[in-house]
Amino acid sequence: MGSATSELPSRTPLSDTAETGLKIVVVGGFGVGKTTLVRSVSEIRPLNTEEVMTQAGVGVDETADVAAKTTTTVAFDFGRISLNERVVLYLFGAPGQERFWFLWDRLFSGTLGAVVLVDTRRMDESWYAIDRLEHHKTPFVVAVNRFDDDTSAHSLAEIRQALALPDHVPLIDCDARVRASGKDVLITLVDHLYELAMAQEMTP
Repeated sequence: MGSATSELPSRTPLSDTAETGLKIVVVGGFGVGKTTLVRSVSEIRPLNTEEVMTQAGVGVDETADVAAKTTTTVAFDFGRISLNERVVLYLFGAPGQERFWFLWDRLFSGTLGAVVLVDTRRMDESWYAIDRLEHHKTPFVVAVNRFDDDTSAHSLAEIRQALALPDHVPLIDCDARVRASGKDVLITLVDHLYELAMAQEMTP
């Protein structure tokens, strides 16, 4: 897969025509790529609460499959992307470590939809995110972040079965480093939210 540019986007003013703002939360396990996704798609310089990992996390944070990771989100990431002239998404990336999960319920407040980012090397770390979203009745899509060293080659059908995802939940591949790929994930979520809203409107 391609790689994203390392340059941060310049400051982009919010369009005067923007009339719909949607709060979106990106959740998933530790080191799955949530900060990378927010950073790659944000049209403004994203707010990151990353801190350098220290010895205090040894034995607490599971780093077996992310040994090269040196920083971690301790509160949340924030970014913004305009999907078109009228629709703006406000993105919140949730921290992945179990010790910070208590923050998730507050981040879900006012959220219209969510992205569950999945690493196929550690799919079991996605279950908590899916469980919390279902508990809050928050619509979501699942995006499989395909890492360069992921040799498992699990198909989307196999991943859907492993996560026990209902057929109506969208499941797609992505590369969190690439802006176009991340944007496709967000468009998939907005389309899903629109379809759910239309279905609810048609329900007598």
